[in-house]
Amino acid sequence: MDPRLLRTFVTVVRLGSFSATAAELGYTQAAVSQQIAALENDLKVTLLKRRPVTPTEAGARLLEHADPILLRLDAARADITRMTQTPAATLVVGTTPLAGASMGAPTAAVVPAAGTTVASSGVAAALAALRQRMPRIDVTVRLGSRSSVTTGVARAELDVGLVDGLAAPGDSLPLLAPLSGIGIAAAEVALVLPVNHPLARRSSVRLMELVDARWIDAPDAALPLSDIRRLAGAEGFRAAFRYQGTDILSLIALVTAGHGLALLPAQVVANASGLVAVPVGDPPLVHRVELIHGTLREGSPAAELADLL
Repeated sequence: MDPRLLRTFVTVVRLGSFSATAAELGYTQAAVSQQIAALENDLKVTLLKRRPVTPTEAGARLLEHADPILLRLDAARADITRMTQTPAATLVVGTTPLAGASMGAPTAAVVPAAGTTVASSGVAAALAALRQRMPRIDVTVRLGSRSSVTTGVARAELDVGLVDGLAAPGDSLPLLAPLSGIGIAAAEVALVLPVNHPLARRSSVRLMELVDARWIDAPDAALPLSDIRRLAGAEGFRAAFRYQGTDILSLIALVTAGHGLALLPAQVVANASGLVAVPVGDPPLVHRVELIHGTLREGSPAAELADLL
């Protein structure tokens, strides 16, 4: 299967348009049509309905395989490129909003070069300790969605990433190969709701009580509803309001105004006015933050940061 054809197919599905795909990939519309036809001829099956442009059942199944395949190819290219380039004293860290909010979580970082232990505040202090080890390092932190941070690390656009998600205590976050993760924080999960909500006086809640509640779908600023459904083992948890942004303060304002509920790490809303954070008691859940990476070269800034964490 030609990866070029597969990438064109994924783009057509994402954009829902042959002409938009041609503009994004720099092809003619006829070339995009020819590539899709070639892929369908190779697999001996129709992959796309043309009007409107949507995947067939076979196309949807191929799409499930396509993203991991293309990501693995990008990671292989990036890995070979890293091997043949002279490493520079730079570090680019991607972070999701909630993982970034954990940058103040208490921890400790050891700095072997100085032989001292630095009383640290999470990743922010680990980066400070890294600057002690490498005084001339140039550090960049980029905020992004979970998918953009993950793909950015796989494609070597980011050296490492901080991602977060909902997990059972002791479990790791699911990651696509070839990425690896290092757990750096796990915090209590709370249901966030206005102070006048009927559940505001509860000491804890069970997720199954909230199957039919009004939820805010904010996949990049709160814990995703898809994770909630997976860990609750139940359908429901449907969106009554959608927020397609990364600003946690905006999400908190929406919850305060009564547009819906959200799950957040308890410490993120500890001092927010107009809100109550009620712990989730059943099933046991934590907000987990992991440092994700591809190949770590010994002595590289990324490897040093991983060591500090």
